[in-house]
Amino acid sequence: MTTYKGINGFAVQSVATDPSPLDEGQVWYNNATYAFKLAGFNTDSFASGGSLNTARYLIAANGTQTNSLVYGGSVGPATSTATESYNGTSWTTVNSLSTSRQQLAGSGASSSSAFALAGNSPTGLISSTESWNGTSWSPSTSMPGNLYKHIATGPQTATLSFGGNIGPAVTGQTQTWNGATWATVNPLNTARDTLAGAGIQTAALAFAGDIPGTGVQSATESWNGTSWTSVNSMNTARYGTSGQGTQTSAVAMGGFPGTASTGVTETWNGTSWNTSPATMSTARNQGAGTGTGTAALAIAGTTAFPSFTGATEEFTGAAVATKTITTS
Repeated sequence: MTTYKGINGFAVQSVATDPSPLDEGQVWYNNATYAFKLAGFNTDSFASGGSLNTARYLIAANGTQTNSLVYGGSVGPATSTATESYNGTSWTTVNSLSTSRQQLAGSGASSSSAFALAGNSPTGLISSTESWNGTSWSPSTSMPGNLYKHIATGPQTATLSFGGNIGPAVTGQTQTWNGATWATVNPLNTARDTLAGAGIQTAALAFAGDIPGTGVQSATESWNGTSWTSVNSMNTARYGTSGQGTQTSAVAMGGFPGTASTGVTETWNGTSWNTSPATMSTARNQGAGTGTGTAALAIAGTTAFPSFTGATEEFTGAAVATKTITTS
């Protein structure tokens, strides 16, 4: 009879706890749970998360898959001040923004530290910002000019803002925030609005977007702290995609390719975009994304204008994972 030892040259280990880190193809026997296990490969997947209390789109968000904050947006014809925090299971309504706004940008590391930047208010485009301390919002230093449909990355006190629209034209402007002052630095190569981004102030990624009169964009650019460099484009041009991650590991979930909202997802490996086998259950655009390139949230958005949703979906990227060997 052929045996595992005969094929591989060693016996299956008997251990009390599952090994870590895992090597794909590794096999062991867990003598505490009385189960044979292996290190198999999981593909990308989506799972349902808790829905927002206030469904909306044109929002901003920041944080991780299990610790996020979402704020502002549109609830139809009206802008919103609503703020909600996520604990990995459900959303809780917390203190509202001081200024109602949509099409704003947001940065921050968690639900206890956030930065809301500019946007479109009931009175028009604004440059004002607000800082979140885990309990409430307070006014902060305004951006250099009125701006909306832009994106921001990084923590609250080291934010990078890029792209957007200054009304009525798109812009490639890039600005840095050090916790006290704004500085204008080198612009994007492709000016656009309604784009997505990932990374931190010194190592970021800009992708997708829209140029009114030209159409949806697939262009991707990498930021090294000084300038933007064009890199490989996305497979599907779109705007309003929910993006998150780092400069070398990012995810773009959903968006609007030009005819209808999509659930198509792409992952970035630092060199190129790959279309994921996983698709969101609810196709939407102009929501928001938080988390990493392999553990992200896609939050809210418009499904088919003027309809919008509060649905949240949890993205898990491909990875080696523990699987129990069973018979069938």
